[in-house]
Amino acid sequence: MTRQDTSKISIVVPVLNEAECMGKIIDILKERSSPKNIQEIIVVDGGSTDNTVNVALEAGASVIHSPVGRAKQLNMGAKYAQGNILYFLHADTSPPYRFDENILNAIKKDNTVGCFQMKFDSDSRFLNFFAWFTRINHILCRGGDQSLFITKNLFEKSGGFNEDYKVYEDNEYISRLYKLSSFTILPRHVKTSARRYEEKGEIKLQYHFGVIHLKNYLGAGPEQLYDYYKRKIAL
Repeated sequence: MTRQDTSKISIVVPVLNEAECMGKIIDILKERSSPKNIQEIIVVDGGSTDNTVNVALEAGASVIHSPVGRAKQLNMGAKYAQGNILYFLHADTSPPYRFDENILNAIKKDNTVGCFQMKFDSDSRFLNFFAWFTRINHILCRGGDQSLFITKNLFEKSGGFNEDYKVYEDNEYISRLYKLSSFTILPRHVKTSARRYEEKGEIKLQYHFGVIHLKNYLGAGPEQLYDYYKRKIAL
């Protein structure tokens, strides 16, 4: 294991059967950043049965394997990361140009954790209405699609993602981070895929996500949230 570099970013991308997105997102990450700032791109595979792993390797990423579950995969990626700054990103979300410089500049100003604002790759007014709220620095406006940067020191101090959560793991983790540190919203946007909304229906899917938020607020545990997700969203 090499020495950690306090000036570089380890990008961690959890995946499961994302062969169609894989090559594209790795190319985007390389095109929109400087090699001097990026320690590595780590793809954490949760047991893909398609060509995800081969595509990732051919595109120049490092691939590690993990039990399936985004929280487990994210923690595994952080464990093996060599940079002292972690950047968690979904495979269907594209960061802005010079995202690496934006993150490093934030870290230099002692902003140890934060995210970008978000847009959808859709002209839907309904979706763009909800995306607008990602500029607001409140826990109710956060989500994993906005990506997340964090110093490795703070990640370890926080205990990482709670692996009991099979869904809602990003929100649960960020809610703890809000209590540990000042959370920063960078004034640029990632662009995330609207494919799930197109498949399930925009209003229907947003309603179910809202119910999950409400259930969590009312004290539902990870198993209850996952049960609702399986019954209402996964099918």
